[in-house]
Amino acid sequence: MNFSEKVILGKTGLKVGRFGISSSYGAPSEAFEEAFDHGCNYFTWGTFVKGDSREMKKAIRKIVQKGKRDELVLAVFSYAHDPFLTKYFLKRRLKALGTDHIDVLLLGYFPNIPSERILDGARKLKEIGMVRHLGISSHNRKMFRNVIEVSDIEVLHVRYNAAHRGAERDIFPFFSAENRPGIVSFTATRWGKLLSEKHMPAGETPLSASDCYRYVLSNPAVDVCMMGAKSTGQMHENLNCLTLGPLSAEEQKRVERIGEYVYLQ
Repeated sequence: MNFSEKVILGKTGLKVGRFGISSSYGAPSEAFEEAFDHGCNYFTWGTFVKGDSREMKKAIRKIVQKGKRDELVLAVFSYAHDPFLTKYFLKRRLKALGTDHIDVLLLGYFPNIPSERILDGARKLKEIGMVRHLGISSHNRKMFRNVIEVSDIEVLHVRYNAAHRGAERDIFPFFSAENRPGIVSFTATRWGKLLSEKHMPAGETPLSASDCYRYVLSNPAVDVCMMGAKSTGQMHENLNCLTLGPLSAEEQKRVERIGEYVYLQ
């Protein structure tokens, strides 16, 4: 078993690679295209993008121009929390990317279920064809239980890594049914602390990015693990872990031991 096979993103029916690709980390467009060629087709973009996202934009435009738009699953974040601004910025993004729709509109970051005003605004974007599916991103784990009551939220972006394992208790068990939302995890490296020697317990070497990603992907509740690459080399390193498959029992214990130590710092 490895992680190179695509999976269905919950009840969206979208077929996605196990790695999600984030914009604005610095990798060149060729690296994004290579990830896409390796089956990593879940790309995320922000309506307000921090950092330089031009390279991902180049890659997306090339993918679209090659006639492969249907193979790309494009998720766009909206942080506006205002229907008018969300529509305004989304129109600009669609024009910049050379497409007329996105596959997932991600409402983020919400501590609680968005208001009906925000949800209705997002639903209208679905009605006019600009958006295919709705999702939500949050750091508040217990909020996700209430998503069950909002049937048209079909994708969840949740924090999950070896140091932050609360999703195993507060999120994953509540979405085990067949008609569940797609689950996408973020911060697999805990913002780099799981890779840092100064944050390790005595006698332990730092985890590799591959260790962190394989740990997340080894959990059957996770459909997609987000990753960001600063260079072509980092993208290669990350993509290589797709063929390695799940961690061994011994490797998993080590990752969790380090994660627990990092969490307490």
